[in-house]
Amino acid sequence: MNTENNPLLKEFDHAPFSKIKTEHFKPAIIKGIEMAREEINAIASNANEATFPNTIETLEFSGEKLDRVTSIFFNLNSAETNEEIQQIAQEVSPLLSEFRNDIILNKALFEKVKAVYDKKDQLDLNTEQKTLLDRKYKAFSRNGANLPIEKQNELRDIDKKLSKLSLDFGQNVLAETNKFELHLTDENDLKGLPESFKEEAAQVASSKEKEGWIFTLEYPSYLPFMKYAENRELRKQMALAFGAKGFHGDELDNQENVLQIAKLRFERAQLLGYKTHAHFVLEERMAETPKKVNSFLEEILEKAKPAAEREFAELENFAKDLDGIDQLQKWDAAFYSEKLKQKLFNLDDEKLKPYFKLENVIDGVFTVAQKLYGLSFKEVFDVDKYHEDVKTYRVLDENNKDMALFYADFHPRPGKRDGAWMTGYKSQYKKEGREERPHISIVCNFTKPSKKQPSLLTFNEVTTLFHEFGHALHGILGDTEYPSLSGANVYWDFVELPSQLLENWCYEKEALQLFAKHYETGEVIPMELIQKIKESANFQEGMATVRQLSFGMLDLSWHGVDPSAIKDVKANEDEAFERTKLFPNVTENCMSTAFSHIFQGGYSAGYYSYKWAEVLDADTFEYFQQNGIFSREVANKFRTNILSQGGTDHPMTLYKKFRGKEPKPDALLKRAGLIEK
Repeated sequence: MNTENNPLLKEFDHAPFSKIKTEHFKPAIIKGIEMAREEINAIASNANEATFPNTIETLEFSGEKLDRVTSIFFNLNSAETNEEIQQIAQEVSPLLSEFRNDIILNKALFEKVKAVYDKKDQLDLNTEQKTLLDRKYKAFSRNGANLPIEKQNELRDIDKKLSKLSLDFGQNVLAETNKFELHLTDENDLKGLPESFKEEAAQVASSKEKEGWIFTLEYPSYLPFMKYAENRELRKQMALAFGAKGFHGDELDNQENVLQIAKLRFERAQLLGYKTHAHFVLEERMAETPKKVNSFLEEILEKAKPAAEREFAELENFAKDLDGIDQLQKWDAAFYSEKLKQKLFNLDDEKLKPYFKLENVIDGVFTVAQKLYGLSFKEVFDVDKYHEDVKTYRVLDENNKDMALFYADFHPRPGKRDGAWMTGYKSQYKKEGREERPHISIVCNFTKPSKKQPSLLTFNEVTTLFHEFGHALHGILGDTEYPSLSGANVYWDFVELPSQLLENWCYEKEALQLFAKHYETGEVIPMELIQKIKESANFQEGMATVRQLSFGMLDLSWHGVDPSAIKDVKANEDEAFERTKLFPNVTENCMSTAFSHIFQGGYSAGYYSYKWAEVLDADTFEYFQQNGIFSREVANKFRTNILSQGGTDHPMTLYKKFRGKEPKPDALLKRAGLIEK
């Protein structure tokens, strides 16, 4: 295997995208595993007594080359994939899973780690070092290091299968998204759709050398269609296609993948001595136990459900009065909600979009970061990127210190999965007197610019950009010794705090006036529109909350029980949704078969954490409001105690240092209008 000219195996700071060919990945990953294995063996066979530096720290910094290569590879598999990359992912994932298990199940290595762990009270370690030691020990003990050899072999087998199933699941969802298109040639079918949206659909058709208009299941196409298309039958067609991804009983069907993933996760947890997968996962979360998560979801549901039922009845009556609709269906929800919102607040996305040109919103989020944390973002053109749409920025602090390299990738394309996320290409850490700054990326799927107008965002897309940028700030402002404790490497139900917190600025006059300017006239967004954004912030909040809780409950229906008796994916889902159901069930649709968060992403037994983090973010933003939304004092406290600290201490300890007390749901419930202020 010739690896001499492989750009991934040479020294580089930022990812050398222009030099990388697809065929470089597999040899680089194999070589990376080889190099990392040598480093691990050197630690395990060290004849000297195990110490924190020669065992724990050396283990932390091992496999650096492998980490860099796999981060580039798997990020591309999400943001710019193709059949070759997907095939390589299928081939290397079992190898990586096997290698991870080789580390965890390396008896000599575990004995070294355990020797240091057992004498931790005699060592003079700071908080971050104690956390690292605890994390390293648990990485072994929670993943089978204490098991007898035959059980360890079972574990390896399960992990290998899970790795493949998760990839298959994701590839099926992407293929289903790309496969469907609604091709219209009669202009009457476009009634209700905004001109700009019709133009985009015409461009898609033209790019495929077809007449008319094409609508797809990608969010920037699907969501506006569901919101504005007056043709109810076409909305139904789109909704059925969107809701049936992975649920067609064909080669892209995910039902068996779902059943197998849930079953194998349960078996894995049992092997390790845990009651369910959720018990295993939640041991390392703020919530700690499934019981606590269920109580939390129940507490919020109790407050939100009456409001949701009132809102649903209002929506149903509105649709009946307007169009004689007797039974509101899921494909009516966005359409009539938008109409009702316009009636109540005289506000719709088409009125707002001209004020949210993508470039202005980017400048806005940068300005907010500058006002809060003194950061500046300078676009640079000498950094390699994986697609021409990607923008790259150098991030500097007030003293002109280099803080990070920031990649931003905003538009959908066939090789990119749906949704929005933040990721990294390089971690922040300090080693041997040298400080390495992080390379952070956010990936979104916003409307592309057209021939007639720039990319104009819906208000929901504006909050999405702020959300992902909040995650990015967590990475950018990392200030830790160890890479595995930096930035967003925190408990999963704490990770959404910085992201959800930043969304709050989108609703504030002081922030909006910085960037919400009409793309043609430069006019700042009028006060009355800002007022309407504020007033409409709680519109159908009860329904939105119940919907979010239902996803958390669905997650636990797969992961908080023994799923081996579940034979029918749809039946299990219907049962999980029973208490939160507002709309009639759609037999052709199934959410689980495309619920990538829990079956491909890292949210299994953790979807509740969005709501959990909302409690934290509402409590935090209340503190900002009391002192001014651009209070440097509060921002510095948040940066010092939370953003810069990453996962160096228990999240509740960090939060209390920042806020002076534990959070309560009251601020969230007040903000959502679910209890009196």
